[in-house]
Amino acid sequence: MRQESASPTRHLRVRHHRGHTVLEFRGEIDIASAAEIAPYLDRETGRPGARVVLDLDGIEFFDCSGLRLLYRARSQVLDGGGQVRLVCAHALTLRMLRITGLARLLPPWPTLDEALGVSRPAGRRTGR
Repeated sequence: MRQESASPTRHLRVRHHRGHTVLEFRGEIDIASAAEIAPYLDRETGRPGARVVLDLDGIEFFDCSGLRLLYRARSQVLDGGGQVRLVCAHALTLRMLRITGLARLLPPWPTLDEALGVSRPAGRRTGR
C-alpha cells in the first residue's frame, strides 16, 4: 500500500510503501544537503522497530557526507531493533559503497521492489 509522500527538503522525500518508510534521496548529496537531511533522517530512523528503505535512485552526486548519512541511518534503525535496506543502482555510488565496506554492512538492491521482495542484493547475482 502506498501512502502520500512528503518532501521535507528538496534532497529528501519521505513516503510509505508496503509497510516501510522509504527515504528517497534526491539531487546532490554533499555536506550542505546532508546537514539539511539529517534531522528528518534521524526522526524516521530513530523510531523503535522502524522498517526503512534508503533509496538512492534519485541522486546525481553522492560524497562521503552521504556515506555518513547511510551509516548513521543504519546504526539508528538497528539500535532500535528495526530493519533497513538500501536501493542503489548507480555504478559510481556502488563503487564507493564497496570500497568503503559499507556495501557489506548495508547490501544494495537495484530496485525498491527487489529490496522488499525475495530477489538477491546487487553484486550477489549469479554470473558476477
